[in-house]
Amino acid sequence: MSHRGPFTAVITTVLGATLGGLLIWRVYRTKRKKLPSVQKAAEPVEAPCPVEKEFPAVDFQYIQPPRPAEKEFKTVECQTTKAPPPAQVPWSDRLLQVTPVMVSSEEEWQQLWPQVQRELSVFPVLGLDCEWVSVKGRACAVSLLQMATYSGLCVLVRLLAFRSGQQPFPLSLMEVLRHPHILKVGVGCFEDAKRLVRDYGLSLTCTVDLRYLALRQRQTSVNNGLSLKSLAADLLNISLDKSLELRCSDWEADQLTLEQMTYAARDAQVSIALFLHLLSPQSEAGPAFSSGSSFSELASRCQGLVDVPFRGRGDGGDKASEGERRRRTRKPAVNESPESGDQQVPDPRRNNKRKPLGVGYSARKSPLYDNCFLHAPDGQPLCTCDKKKAKWYLDKGIGVLQSEDPFIVRLLFEPSGRPDSQQDYYLTAKENLCVVCGKADSYIRKNIVPHEYRRHFPTEMKDHNSHDILLLCTTCHAASNVHDSFLKQQLADEFAAPQGCEEGVRLLEDSDRRRVRSAARALLSAGEGLPEQRREELQALIKNFLSINEEQELTEEVLQQAAGLETRILNETYVPHGLKVVRAHAEQGLRGLMDLERCWRQHFLTTMQPRHLPPLWSVDHNHSKFLRKYGADLRIDLN
Repeated sequence: MSHRGPFTAVITTVLGATLGGLLIWRVYRTKRKKLPSVQKAAEPVEAPCPVEKEFPAVDFQYIQPPRPAEKEFKTVECQTTKAPPPAQVPWSDRLLQVTPVMVSSEEEWQQLWPQVQRELSVFPVLGLDCEWVSVKGRACAVSLLQMATYSGLCVLVRLLAFRSGQQPFPLSLMEVLRHPHILKVGVGCFEDAKRLVRDYGLSLTCTVDLRYLALRQRQTSVNNGLSLKSLAADLLNISLDKSLELRCSDWEADQLTLEQMTYAARDAQVSIALFLHLLSPQSEAGPAFSSGSSFSELASRCQGLVDVPFRGRGDGGDKASEGERRRRTRKPAVNESPESGDQQVPDPRRNNKRKPLGVGYSARKSPLYDNCFLHAPDGQPLCTCDKKKAKWYLDKGIGVLQSEDPFIVRLLFEPSGRPDSQQDYYLTAKENLCVVCGKADSYIRKNIVPHEYRRHFPTEMKDHNSHDILLLCTTCHAASNVHDSFLKQQLADEFAAPQGCEEGVRLLEDSDRRRVRSAARALLSAGEGLPEQRREELQALIKNFLSINEEQELTEEVLQQAAGLETRILNETYVPHGLKVVRAHAEQGLRGLMDLERCWRQHFLTTMQPRHLPPLWSVDHNHSKFLRKYGADLRIDLN
């Protein structure tokens, strides 16, 4: 036997014991780390509140919920000794770190409700979103409802547990959703409300679409689109995972994965973070609201946006409209082929790149302002004009070229009018750029007073109205049009001048004519293939309408005539929206029309906050001149 045998055995024994001890220690440490946090909650030792120090007004702590297989659901409360008046909201990155809480039963909701109620009493706003699946192109009922409070607490309500009356919806949950003094904010939340009503009969009111707020706050940059992902990236510098694998995952699974829960919670948490960002003063620590922020204060800052469906153009986001919203699609079974109809991947033939806001608007091919000048025979400046008009005076021989740069034409005849002073809007040179953001490479003309109103103004108020034609880039033009729709609706309500309803439609559909036309087309296309009784009914309908004797046969020519009937008839009560509004203001004479003009100009300044307006542009432009020239008693003849 070799003398090395015992020594080798000793070394092997020592190494084995050491490795075994290390392995046992690692197992022990791992088990201690995995102990549920709810066990710590039972200890009498006071646990420090995990909420940031900048957020002292919140007096609770959320605990990660037990796994779905467990029935236990507990929370831990931590009291703060003193709550200062202002409640500092944890900002975006901290807000997203709050762990979501899953609710699958009435009992779990009731245990969580006091926490939600406390936060809503401080700040009555919920970030809201929904998840669902689609099977073969058809959307199923909403599977998951996400609600986030201002601190980041996100409640994930699994609606499947309440489907088909398996268990009743908690009364407090229904009250929150339909409460008229709790704002629900998100992208496409109005459409989410319609889905909840359709699928579960849940009333969801007081919704505000964040896309409208983003458009209203023009100091923010939303040029990449208005989807939730775009807004989060542009305004909060947060990147949301919108991968197809997550978006189209199975939201009706028995147990949602951690990735699914995080994805769903982030949509609601980002929604309320965007709301805070868009409405609150900004600071390094984030937005701050007083702990007594009332609903009336918040609603006043969302005036005109509550429960309004989004009607934008070119927003191009993944939540642009209900038809374009992300589709929740179940993964196919192993034996299921891609031809089954489920949408799994985007069509590679389509351009899936997000379209920027304002797509569909054609920018000008040439500058609007040439800044040429016309002078009177004695050299007094009269106005600016484009070069084509200036050259027209030269070509007609009624003007002479006085200067090339700047291009000045002196008239050889006395003009019909001269400016009151040299401080006149029409004597100032104007830049070819967007008056809102200053963009100079793409712009389009914007009628500050929309044409549907201006066209009905008297001639005296339509002369020299280039003051109300400004340049906007395509993005700002699209945003301005959205804001204009709000004011139009307010005018429609105030003056009973509806837009798009039956009283405001020029042509009405005649149902009798439509039935006769359909009958004639059926007889021509089906012919003898129709059952005898049905053919006689259709023929009698046509004969009765055309006053033809019952015994007389319908010829091919008569059927062709009936098949080409015009089914629309003129609505004799129709009055265009714009004309009705202008008529109402004209009842107060010239001052009434000037008020309407001033209203639209001020609306543009308030909503768009232009930073590059031409010099001397004013909301009261020419008003004193009108009163001096025509008098307040001018007879108004509308066009």
